[in-house]
Amino acid sequence: MTITTPLPLPLHAGNEMRRLARFHRDVRWTGTVQPGGMGPGSSAMTAVGEGRHYAIQDGLWIVGDYQQDQYFPDGTFALHWQLHWVAGWDPQVGMYRASAADNYGHLELLSGRIEGKLLTFRSIGNPPVRIQLSWNIVDDDTMTWRNEVSVNGAPFELVERYVCTTIR
Repeated sequence: MTITTPLPLPLHAGNEMRRLARFHRDVRWTGTVQPGGMGPGSSAMTAVGEGRHYAIQDGLWIVGDYQQDQYFPDGTFALHWQLHWVAGWDPQVGMYRASAADNYGHLELLSGRIEGKLLTFRSIGNPPVRIQLSWNIVDDDTMTWRNEVSVNGAPFELVERYVCTTIR
């Protein structure tokens, strides 16, 4: 006797992931951190960094590993930052989702949307500190990236901005 039970099948990557992949290129960047961006009273800084990406689970998720070095205005090294990113399309809610974990012990869950050449992710829920991350495609070789923060429901304010150049 054979018993058959219907099993859910794994999903396949679709157009949503092709759209998302445009923003997840291997890149190098330079840019600035605003005064107070690393906490009240912190100095402005410059930064250089790099991000590398790969797909997992047959293209359902894009993984990014990022690192950057930040410098005080006089050129003195300030810190080394690292982040692990996983992003993809969540068909159950009909939007993009991402997780971000960094070497400062932060873990963020985000929801996102694409509008033309702009990808935006925002913190899920209503924590006291919310982040908004935005990628804007300039051309095949260049994107800009912004990190903004909202504290206790205040409007989002710029923390850092970078110009990202595609690694060929």
